[in-house]
Amino acid sequence: LSERNNLAGVRHILLVLSGKGGVGKSTISTQLALALRHSGKKVGILDVDLCGPSIPRMLRAQDSDVHQCDSGWVPVFVDQEKSISLMSIGFLLEKPDDAVVWRGPKKNALIKQFVADVAWGDLDFLIVDTPPGTSDEHISTIEALRPYKSLGAVLVTTPQ
Repeated sequence: LSERNNLAGVRHILLVLSGKGGVGKSTISTQLALALRHSGKKVGILDVDLCGPSIPRMLRAQDSDVHQCDSGWVPVFVDQEKSISLMSIGFLLEKPDDAVVWRGPKKNALIKQFVADVAWGDLDFLIVDTPPGTSDEHISTIEALRPYKSLGAVLVTTPQ
């Protein structure tokens, strides 16, 4: 049984990180996705900010549902042209404002599942919106993504 590779069609993976919260990671992730789409690229956003999944709301996709297919979860398409796809824990919560109170192992398992089990298809860019800080989630995300394509990062800071 060979392990399926749902990231095989992804050309570039870009992580959006910062050392603290409230600096605009999700806004940068969203704007990057929109700018890349505007220049003709196919883009996916993986929202691994498990405690504050704001990307679905920013892209007006918060009422969407995630479906299963043979190769895993089908990401939510946020536009008619299907040029931006999105996966977020926000789609898996009963109510979008529900708190996610999970410890490390469960969070790490979900991140690994997001990396392995989302059927992204062919993408020019996968933008990964990370939670604030330098937590286990970051280590899990990097470890899960390490075997795949070129990894890049955007570090969001504030001037103070």
